[in-house]
Amino acid sequence: MFPRSLVFILLSLAAFAADRPNVVVIFTDDHRYTGIHALGGQAVQTPHLDQLVREGFVFDHAYLQGSFSGATCIPSRASLLTGKHLFELVQPGHTLPPEHTTLGEVFMAAGYHAHVVGKWHQDHASLARSFNSGATLMGLGTYLVDQFRMPLWDWNPAGRYTRESAYLLEFGEGGEVVRRGLTPHDQRGPIGTENTGPHTSEVFADAAIDFIGTDDRDQPYFMYVAFHAPHDPRQAPQAYRDLHPVDEIELPPSYAPQHPFDNGHIVLRDEQLAPWPRTPAIARRELADYYAIISHLDAQIGRMIAALKASGSYENTLIVMAGDSGLAVGNHGLLGKQSVYDEDGVHVPLIFAGGALARTGRSDAVVYLQDIFPTLCDLTAMATPDSVSGSSLAGILRGEQARVRDDTYHAYLHYQRAYRKGDYKLIEYVRAPGQDKQVYGHAVRGSRVTQLFNFKEDPWETRDLSAHPEYADRIATMRQGMRRAAVAFGDTGDQLINYGFDFWKYYQN
Repeated sequence: MFPRSLVFILLSLAAFAADRPNVVVIFTDDHRYTGIHALGGQAVQTPHLDQLVREGFVFDHAYLQGSFSGATCIPSRASLLTGKHLFELVQPGHTLPPEHTTLGEVFMAAGYHAHVVGKWHQDHASLARSFNSGATLMGLGTYLVDQFRMPLWDWNPAGRYTRESAYLLEFGEGGEVVRRGLTPHDQRGPIGTENTGPHTSEVFADAAIDFIGTDDRDQPYFMYVAFHAPHDPRQAPQAYRDLHPVDEIELPPSYAPQHPFDNGHIVLRDEQLAPWPRTPAIARRELADYYAIISHLDAQIGRMIAALKASGSYENTLIVMAGDSGLAVGNHGLLGKQSVYDEDGVHVPLIFAGGALARTGRSDAVVYLQDIFPTLCDLTAMATPDSVSGSSLAGILRGEQARVRDDTYHAYLHYQRAYRKGDYKLIEYVRAPGQDKQVYGHAVRGSRVTQLFNFKEDPWETRDLSAHPEYADRIATMRQGMRRAAVAFGDTGDQLINYGFDFWKYYQN
């Protein structure tokens, strides 16, 4: 038996929680800001996300802070789930230590039921402690990176996920979905198609819809739905590919056949998905595939929203939609997200929506993904843990303040740093002597490159102003600001000890 005082506290907490809205966080993978038509005006067709934009509140300048891994989604997810900034993570962000309180833990402590669906890129222990339940999961070991034959796991409350417990979903002879265990052949098997099995976006949307339809608890819920799309391979059913004919694709202003210099990490898996130079034909094909998988994803998100409305819970639900990183797809001659350019790497959509949202609108405030955690705490009347370092955006959502910071600071490995303040963005690149390698067939030696962009006039970052004498004072001022930001965030080189050199040590030489 519980003591009467504890029973009273538990009953009071349950009653308090029952008055709070459900919270659904939708996190997409490699989804840049302009990957939503209503945000970037590009040809991608996203009617359901466009509706969220119209009916919700949009942060037009939301950013991933950066990454110490080529898999930039690892730290971006860690920042969202813990509210910690990049330089506080256990690099590269895969492990979430117990002292980093997770978003799910906070909701559970406040009387919510926490449920997870989709991609998990962190350790198994933090997954187990962050949710009461879960459904179909991916990313817990074996990873084939194929949207139609992705290894999946069922939620395990003990956090035990092995290759033996993974399975594939395939279509049977009658078109029904069947599951089977993995075989050694699957690692080398042919790429899946829409005739092979269901797409990951459909699988995860189905799991989320099942939870919405069967939820009969007296307590509100927090559901984290992490889609794998639009991560490569950029696969989508033919109907969605037909929406974006390759020969009709218009290349964005920052398209280039190849990057003008070695950015430090220009030859890696993402950049080897297509040959150099990125001809217009190659870029159009990649962009058409990107738009197609986004449109298919949009349809699945639309199904989830329809399920919320059909269940009668939409009016008491707060929806947060965000992307985990940008993606170049031909911009600046790049394909991946291993950069600190906006659309190519760090600029992501961030939308608050749903019937529980008190106010709609748009904001030009600069914000980070780690700000989502404290914002949700404020919007649901929960105390923000001391471990969180992000800034709550609730005041902006309520119309009580215009911004929470005046600048942003970004890092990619030991090669790139960026600083944004006012209308300008400074990017600095370094490669240490001895880090020579072959790029585009030519030997590249140690180097240092500076770029300056007026991102208000040039949002696609196509006009580098750094060589113009009239911007010398601006660059000097921005460099001072960048160094102050590095010190404030603790970017002192400790995170870079395994990479061979410290960005700042070489930068100052």
